[in-house]
Amino acid sequence: MSARAKAMRAQGIDVISMSLGEPDMDTPEHIRKAAKDAIDNHWSHYGPVPGIPSLREAIAAWHNSQFPILNSQFSIDDVIVSVGAKMAIYNAIQTLINPGDEVIIPMPSWVSYTEMVKLAEGKVVSVHTTFEDNYCITPEQLRAALTPRTRMIILCSPNNPTGSVYSNSQLEQLFRILQDWPDVFILFDQIYNQLIYTPNDPINDQMVNNQMVSRLIIVNGVSKSYAMTGYRVGWLISKNKEFIAACTRLQSQQLTCATMVAQKAAEAALTGPQDCVDEMRRIFAQRRELICRLAAEIPGFRFREPQGAFYLFPDISNVQIPNSQFSIPNSQFTKDNSQFSILNSQFSSKGDFLAELLLEKAHVAVVSGSAFGEPNCIRLSYAISTGEITEALSRIKEVIIH
Repeated sequence: MSARAKAMRAQGIDVISMSLGEPDMDTPEHIRKAAKDAIDNHWSHYGPVPGIPSLREAIAAWHNSQFPILNSQFSIDDVIVSVGAKMAIYNAIQTLINPGDEVIIPMPSWVSYTEMVKLAEGKVVSVHTTFEDNYCITPEQLRAALTPRTRMIILCSPNNPTGSVYSNSQLEQLFRILQDWPDVFILFDQIYNQLIYTPNDPINDQMVNNQMVSRLIIVNGVSKSYAMTGYRVGWLISKNKEFIAACTRLQSQQLTCATMVAQKAAEAALTGPQDCVDEMRRIFAQRRELICRLAAEIPGFRFREPQGAFYLFPDISNVQIPNSQFSIPNSQFTKDNSQFSILNSQFSSKGDFLAELLLEKAHVAVVSGSAFGEPNCIRLSYAISTGEITEALSRIKEVIIH
């Protein structure tokens, strides 16, 4: 959808893109300066496979201050720096998952988790969460999904695409169940963790005991919270020395090391002033209030207020598709994979159809929920200006009403 929006813009069409998952702010000045200084200071050669020591120390210290777990603090030896959080997740899956191993993924989820498991020849166990549970996996669902073949569960909080955040009580219940499954690793994707509007208390001793901490892999990075998506610096952190060693061996064959200049910039992000993050969170909170207020005026939209990240994920099951050359009876939209043709295009869900309709008629690019495993939803990124949000929601409302 992002590529199509750009192509339409190149043709002179005024398209508002709500499809991308990246902040629209500039990288803070002190971080940019650190990157320039790194170039001038000749940080242009190969570095250590797991990352430069000063950055790994900064990451460990940052996690210890933000998310203290047990009395055993994270150290430099627990950190691997990679080319973005995406590569860190991929490496963790490739290191742990053998053919036939099962990976539990609560749906809706970020699009790449499933594909990464497939690349490792693992089996995806999709657990479809509900609107009523704020799209969080429940203890009952987790128990039902666990089998002797389960090797990993992937949790993302705040969640992409829903903006949902697991409360500490929810995590405690899930971890209590997983204590009885010693072969199951927990991959905890926290890439949006600094963009939570009402922060939780940190994960603590009561939630993760000594046996559990060796199976916990935390993934994070600088892309979202510091507007550094193009720098491509992320990391994973784990107290499991065997896993860290294996993952380092894998990375040594894949990419040698993350870009040195970008690593120095990431170090400046973590060790420098954090008011830039506070300001970004404040801006996104304002945009969240605006988009929720405007979306509430659109007939058929049903949604939860995002608790984190910068996405709105409305359920559009009750949206009445307008009578036009694009429309078909609403009764033909089902949750199965039945196909129907509209203007020589194939759509398997109402989300696919509405995303197409909004691009063609409203010139607003959104992402169908089918990409995330929830076909009767759409994802709207509010990482755009308030003026664009207001205009985009006005256009969407106009198309749906008329």
